[in-house]
Amino acid sequence: MPSSQPDTLDQLDLQLLRLIQQRRKHVKTLADAQSLPSVGQSNARLDQLLDVFCRDSTEASEKKSVQSLRQTLQHIDSYCRLGVGPGAVSFLGPKYSYSHLAAIKYFGDATPFAPVATIPAVFDAVHRGDAAGGLVPIENSTDGRVVDTLGMFARRHMQICGEVLLPIHHNLLASGRRDQITEIHSKPQALSQCRVWLAANFPAAALIEVGSTTTAAESAAQHAHIAAVASLPAGREYGLDVLNQNIEDNRENVTRFAVLGRDETHPTGKDKTSLLFQVEHQPGALAGAMSVFSQSQLNLTWIESFPLPGSRNEYLFFVEFSGHRGENRVATAIDQLGTITRRLEILGSYPVAVL
Repeated sequence: MPSSQPDTLDQLDLQLLRLIQQRRKHVKTLADAQSLPSVGQSNARLDQLLDVFCRDSTEASEKKSVQSLRQTLQHIDSYCRLGVGPGAVSFLGPKYSYSHLAAIKYFGDATPFAPVATIPAVFDAVHRGDAAGGLVPIENSTDGRVVDTLGMFARRHMQICGEVLLPIHHNLLASGRRDQITEIHSKPQALSQCRVWLAANFPAAALIEVGSTTTAAESAAQHAHIAAVASLPAGREYGLDVLNQNIEDNRENVTRFAVLGRDETHPTGKDKTSLLFQVEHQPGALAGAMSVFSQSQLNLTWIESFPLPGSRNEYLFFVEFSGHRGENRVATAIDQLGTITRRLEILGSYPVAVL
């Protein structure tokens, strides 16, 4: 009978609430026993559970449904971890920036966050212990490597314990009408990623670089002649109208973020390892280092050269490859690299991110 439907919903919701509280108690028990999985390991486990669930359920097979379920589970996990870990997480702020959205995707939105103004400030917060973890952009599919992040890895040893892949969809937001727009504000990277669309649709507008997409949204809320290139959450926060959605030139625009922290990650079967190294400044030195990966049959997924701070014509090399440092062939390759490089740092082994 229709009258029983609210009662049924009440019963189901009460069951959910009791299960969540039961889960939170279990998380605390694991934390007290120092056996609570890291956030990265928990995320990998959630992905495996979702794969099993989707194989058994025809109702959750669509990608959008899976993403919604994952976000729900992630929020529940972050709520259950309150008070037991991971503590505050630092990111390149302010709130509603893409770094903030990536932090929520990885840690869950019940996690306490601590936004800072620069990428070096994220490293500093984790290094000093002011934050239990941090999140920094490392690579964009349109603009390539993030120089500030690689520069900090070159200057200060920091462990990577996870990664996040965030699709970047830029939107044109404003408080005024389209015909009022004379300035378009955003961070330089966002303007760069939309330059073709902006030139075609607002050729007369001045493009103004600001510190963040959120700052741009705040300015657009205060001035009708300013539009912002920013995220939809930023637009909702500042009450802006969406003039156009998804204005990025590359519809496959994705930013990869590195998760900084002290969590030890165990092999999951779908892992990658990040290294940085420096070789002798002599012919064949780099080729010799690269041959180690080939001989060990390790698939390189990323390699970047970066000028060595304080020197001329010398470089550091950032390398990522499939596999975990706990695997024999990876450990053997690292040992071999150690004998032929001038500097070698293992930045971390961690689960491969899911888009």
